[in-house]
Amino acid sequence: MRQNPARRTALLDGAIEVLAREGSRGLTLRAVDKEAGVPIGTASNYFAHRADMLAQVMQRILERLTPEEAELADTMAAKPSAELVRTLLQQLLERTRQERSSHLALLELRLEATRRPELNAELTRFFSAQLEANIDFHLGAGLPGDRTGVVLIYLAMLGLIVDDLTVPELLTPHRTDVLIDAMVTRLLRA
Repeated sequence: MRQNPARRTALLDGAIEVLAREGSRGLTLRAVDKEAGVPIGTASNYFAHRADMLAQVMQRILERLTPEEAELADTMAAKPSAELVRTLLQQLLERTRQERSSHLALLELRLEATRRPELNAELTRFFSAQLEANIDFHLGAGLPGDRTGVVLIYLAMLGLIVDDLTVPELLTPHRTDVLIDAMVTRLLRA
């Protein structure tokens, strides 16, 4: 396997764009090569097989969606409170909008996982680890709420994000900041 990190990143970013635009059926090594602007056949030098590429795509999406350390540190300088949770959730929604392709690619992977047990297992491990990390972060930061409240926030935000990305007109009559405020107040009892 090739070891050029910049080219691997370009290929993974290309795979994310293909997944977001064309779905999992459009995700071929040739399509990834074309999207990444590399010679045809390059992706096959970087990924042993499709499952290997999808696992690496999930990790690349995580990198793209993780907030900048300095930005997160600035946000977390505030006193732990319901208002801080609201700010974090609003920032999450903004990152989602900026990284639209990453979230759409994850949605495509979720759908593909319903048909492929091996991908389902990998995706379950991936999302379980992310959910546990989010719960640990929330509770470790002394933010209001308990484990169940954090899981409920996760589920509510996932629904909001899916609608915001796929049918944003549905949310037009509702302000997302008001919805996020209600989530925090009701689900975290804050």
